[in-house]
Amino acid sequence: MSGLKGFRGRRGLGGPSGLSGFSGLSGFGGFVLRRAVGVVLTLFAISVIVYVVFFVTPGNVAQITCGPRCSPEQVHQVAEQLRLDDPLYVRYWHFLEGLVAGQDYSTGTSVEHCPAPCLGLSYQSDQQVTRLILTKLPVSLSLVFGAMVLWLILGVGTGVLSAWRRGRPTERVLTAVTLAGTATPVFVIGLILMIVVCGELRLLPFPQYVNLTDDPEQWAWNLLLPWLSLALIEAASFARLTRVAMLETLAEDHVRTFRAYGVGERSIIARHALRGAFAPVIALNANNFGSAVGGAVLTETLFGLPGIGQELVHAVNVVDLPVVVGMVLVIGFFVVLANAVADVLYALADRRVVLV
Repeated sequence: MSGLKGFRGRRGLGGPSGLSGFSGLSGFGGFVLRRAVGVVLTLFAISVIVYVVFFVTPGNVAQITCGPRCSPEQVHQVAEQLRLDDPLYVRYWHFLEGLVAGQDYSTGTSVEHCPAPCLGLSYQSDQQVTRLILTKLPVSLSLVFGAMVLWLILGVGTGVLSAWRRGRPTERVLTAVTLAGTATPVFVIGLILMIVVCGELRLLPFPQYVNLTDDPEQWAWNLLLPWLSLALIEAASFARLTRVAMLETLAEDHVRTFRAYGVGERSIIARHALRGAFAPVIALNANNFGSAVGGAVLTETLFGLPGIGQELVHAVNVVDLPVVVGMVLVIGFFVVLANAVADVLYALADRRVVLV
């Protein structure tokens, strides 16, 4: 789990290397501060890698942006307007300036100010990338947050039931279902659900995104099928992890002692086994949430949801590099932030963690 860093002994959570200057800070506050600095440094490294990779791609970006019928003079004008003739490090410096202080961009007929954090202008529409992302992000977050609630309920519930019924037919059936869920792609489950639930049974409408503020009931009703499609895949991982963690806890000496004193099995599972599985579930949930924000491309495309995943696919197809870079950085931000939050929650959930 990438949310868990190096250990000191068995239970240590370490900050990123290179943060030795913060070693004097002790306690939970210092730990949170070191993780925050680590997030900033990681995002900076991601921005360098992403910018270099995408802006050193082969092909004439100015020609692609201008169109196939543009004359050489028009292509040259577009290249100057987009600053494509500047060295790469100069362009990256302007990119960082935009993130911190904003930028002024020429759209050919006027100058437009892009406030910080500015990710540039789209090559295709001259729209501010930050504004474009902010219009798409609520859709993706609605999809991931709703699916997260479902995959936690389904995954943890299945894992608890599987551990409780160990060695019985119930466990074997749940294990087979979990393995099938792990091996099945999300678009297959989505297609089956649409055909059966929307087409044959007509229990749900075909999803059409509705803003939460406009109609909360229709928002949830239209997202229920995409939530299920994404949650069924992710729930399999939580079921397996919860089952393993609970079986380890149920095999410990103190649990045998509780049983010897006549404590009921349900009480043992609810008060002790679930607590032992809580910390690793937190870490896995942070990992899955971060990856689901970026991995919702298939789900959004399948159900026609206008989120950042679908916009990223479109930007790649038309070689709209500022949009691609901006989207990838936003996805990276959620992945890094989710893992940092996982470290903090892990430390809160397990007091045996040594904060380093």
